[in-house]
Amino acid sequence: MPQTPVIHVLNGPNLNLLGTREPEIYGHDTLADVQALCERTADQDGGATVVFRQSNHEGKLIDWIHQARTEASALVINPAGYGHTSVALLDALKALTIPIVECHLSNPAARERFRHRSYVSPVARGVIAGFGPQSYELAVKAALTLVRVADKERGTA
Repeated sequence: MPQTPVIHVLNGPNLNLLGTREPEIYGHDTLADVQALCERTADQDGGATVVFRQSNHEGKLIDWIHQARTEASALVINPAGYGHTSVALLDALKALTIPIVECHLSNPAARERFRHRSYVSPVARGVIAGFGPQSYELAVKAALTLVRVADKERGTA
Protein backbone atom coordinates (compact mmCIF):
# COMPACT_ATOMS: atom_id res chain seq x y z
CA MET A 1 0.00 0.00 0.00
CA PRO A 2 1.27 3.51 -0.78
CA GLN A 3 2.66 5.68 2.04
CA THR A 4 0.37 8.54 1.05
CA PRO A 5 -3.19 7.27 0.68
CA VAL A 6 -4.43 7.12 -2.89
CA ILE A 7 -8.19 7.22 -3.33
CA HIS A 8 -9.58 6.17 -6.69
CA VAL A 9 -12.91 7.86 -7.43
CA LEU A 10 -14.75 6.20 -10.31
CA ASN A 11 -17.82 7.58 -12.00
CA GLY A 12 -20.17 5.67 -14.27
CA PRO A 13 -22.28 6.55 -17.30
CA ASN A 14 -23.78 9.96 -17.92
CA LEU A 15 -21.99 11.62 -15.01
CA ASN A 16 -19.98 13.55 -17.59
CA LEU A 17 -23.24 15.47 -18.16
CA LEU A 18 -23.52 16.74 -14.59
CA GLY A 19 -24.69 20.32 -14.46
CA THR A 20 -26.85 19.98 -17.56
CA ARG A 21 -28.57 16.57 -17.30
CA GLU A 22 -31.64 16.60 -15.05
CA PRO A 23 -30.41 19.42 -12.78
CA GLU A 24 -33.59 19.09 -10.71
CA ILE A 25 -32.24 15.69 -9.58
CA TYR A 26 -28.46 16.03 -9.88
CA GLY A 27 -27.92 19.76 -9.36
CA HIS A 28 -25.94 22.32 -11.32
CA ASP A 29 -22.40 21.38 -10.29
CA THR A 30 -20.30 19.84 -13.05
CA LEU A 31 -18.17 16.73 -12.77
CA ALA A 32 -15.14 19.04 -12.73
CA ASP A 33 -16.65 20.75 -9.66
CA VAL A 34 -17.09 17.35 -8.00
CA GLN A 35 -13.51 16.40 -8.85
CA ALA A 36 -12.20 19.63 -7.30
CA LEU A 37 -14.26 18.95 -4.16
CA CYS A 38 -12.85 15.41 -3.88
CA GLU A 39 -9.26 16.60 -4.36
CA ARG A 40 -9.67 19.41 -1.84
CA THR A 41 -11.26 17.06 0.70
CA ALA A 42 -8.55 14.42 0.31
CA ASP A 43 -5.79 16.99 0.65
CA GLN A 44 -7.31 18.68 3.71
CA ASP A 45 -8.33 15.44 5.40
CA GLY A 46 -4.99 13.68 5.28
CA GLY A 47 -2.84 14.73 2.37
CA ALA A 48 -4.23 11.96 0.18
CA THR A 49 -4.10 11.81 -3.58
CA VAL A 50 -7.24 11.38 -5.68
CA VAL A 51 -7.35 9.59 -9.01
CA PHE A 52 -10.66 10.76 -10.49
CA ARG A 53 -12.14 9.09 -13.56
CA GLN A 54 -15.40 8.83 -15.48
CA SER A 55 -16.51 6.52 -18.27
CA ASN A 56 -19.71 5.66 -20.06
CA HIS A 57 -18.25 2.22 -20.82
CA GLU A 58 -18.62 -0.69 -18.42
CA GLY A 59 -15.40 -2.40 -19.54
CA LYS A 60 -13.36 0.75 -18.92
CA LEU A 61 -14.73 0.99 -15.38
CA ILE A 62 -13.82 -2.66 -14.82
CA ASP A 63 -10.28 -2.03 -16.09
CA TRP A 64 -9.96 0.85 -13.61
CA ILE A 65 -11.26 -1.32 -10.77
CA HIS A 66 -8.59 -3.89 -11.64
CA GLN A 67 -5.98 -1.12 -11.65
CA ALA A 68 -7.14 0.02 -8.21
CA ARG A 69 -6.22 -3.42 -6.83
CA THR A 70 -2.54 -2.49 -6.94
CA GLU A 71 -2.57 1.31 -6.97
CA ALA A 72 -5.27 2.49 -4.55
CA SER A 73 -5.70 2.56 -0.80
CA ALA A 74 -9.49 2.78 -1.19
CA LEU A 75 -12.13 3.09 -3.90
CA VAL A 76 -15.08 5.47 -4.06
CA ILE A 77 -17.50 4.53 -6.82
CA ASN A 78 -20.61 6.12 -8.22
CA PRO A 79 -21.63 3.37 -10.61
CA ALA A 80 -24.62 5.38 -11.85
CA GLY A 81 -26.97 3.16 -13.88
CA TYR A 82 -24.50 0.27 -13.87
CA GLY A 83 -25.06 -0.10 -10.15
CA HIS A 84 -28.52 -1.49 -10.90
CA THR A 85 -27.54 -3.73 -13.81
CA SER A 86 -23.91 -4.85 -13.78
CA VAL A 87 -22.94 -8.20 -12.35
CA ALA A 88 -19.60 -7.66 -14.13
CA LEU A 89 -18.92 -4.58 -11.95
CA LEU A 90 -19.83 -6.59 -8.87
CA ASP A 91 -17.44 -9.38 -9.84
CA ALA A 92 -14.60 -6.90 -10.44
CA LEU A 93 -15.25 -5.20 -7.10
CA LYS A 94 -15.19 -8.56 -5.30
CA ALA A 95 -11.53 -8.89 -6.32
CA LEU A 96 -10.56 -5.82 -4.26
CA THR A 97 -9.15 -6.06 -0.76
CA ILE A 98 -9.24 -2.29 -0.23
CA PRO A 99 -12.24 -0.44 1.24
CA ILE A 100 -15.03 0.38 -1.21
CA VAL A 101 -17.48 3.23 -0.62
CA GLU A 102 -20.53 3.51 -2.88
CA CYS A 103 -21.61 7.06 -3.59
CA HIS A 104 -24.67 8.64 -5.23
CA LEU A 105 -25.67 12.26 -5.76
CA SER A 106 -29.37 11.45 -5.41
CA ASN A 107 -31.04 8.93 -3.11
CA PRO A 108 -31.79 5.86 -5.24
CA ALA A 109 -34.16 4.50 -2.57
CA ALA A 110 -36.38 7.56 -3.06
CA ARG A 111 -36.52 7.16 -6.83
CA GLU A 112 -37.91 4.61 -9.31
CA ARG A 113 -38.23 1.06 -8.05
CA PHE A 114 -35.57 -0.32 -10.40
CA ARG A 115 -33.02 1.96 -8.70
CA HIS A 116 -33.65 0.41 -5.28
CA ARG A 117 -31.35 -2.55 -5.95
CA SER A 118 -27.59 -2.06 -6.16
CA TYR A 119 -25.11 -4.70 -7.24
CA VAL A 120 -22.35 -2.59 -5.65
CA SER A 121 -23.81 -2.30 -2.14
CA PRO A 122 -23.13 -5.91 -1.09
CA VAL A 123 -19.36 -5.36 -1.47
CA ALA A 124 -19.20 -1.76 -0.27
CA ARG A 125 -18.24 -0.94 3.32
CA GLY A 126 -20.87 1.80 3.18
CA VAL A 127 -23.18 3.78 0.94
CA ILE A 128 -23.50 7.55 0.91
CA ALA A 129 -26.41 8.91 -1.10
CA GLY A 130 -28.71 11.86 -1.48
CA PHE A 131 -26.45 14.77 -0.53
CA GLY A 132 -25.56 16.02 -4.00
CA PRO A 133 -21.86 16.75 -4.45
CA GLN A 134 -21.40 16.52 -0.68
CA SER A 135 -21.99 12.77 -1.06
CA TYR A 136 -18.55 12.63 -2.67
CA GLU A 137 -16.99 14.72 0.10
CA LEU A 138 -18.44 12.38 2.71
CA ALA A 139 -17.40 9.31 0.71
CA VAL A 140 -13.78 10.48 0.41
CA LYS A 141 -13.68 11.22 4.15
CA ALA A 142 -15.15 7.78 4.90
CA ALA A 143 -12.63 6.10 2.60
CA LEU A 144 -9.74 7.88 4.31
CA THR A 145 -11.07 6.88 7.73
CA LEU A 146 -11.28 3.24 6.62
CA VAL A 147 -7.69 3.39 5.32
CA ARG A 148 -6.47 4.83 8.64
CA VAL A 149 -8.30 2.16 10.64
CA ALA A 150 -6.82 -0.60 8.44
CA ASP A 151 -3.34 0.92 8.83
CA LYS A 152 -3.71 0.96 12.63
CA GLU A 153 -4.89 -2.63 12.66
CA ARG A 154 -1.82 -3.66 10.61
CA GLY A 155 0.44 -1.51 12.76
CA THR A 156 1.54 0.63 9.81
CA ALA A 157 -0.01 3.89 10.97
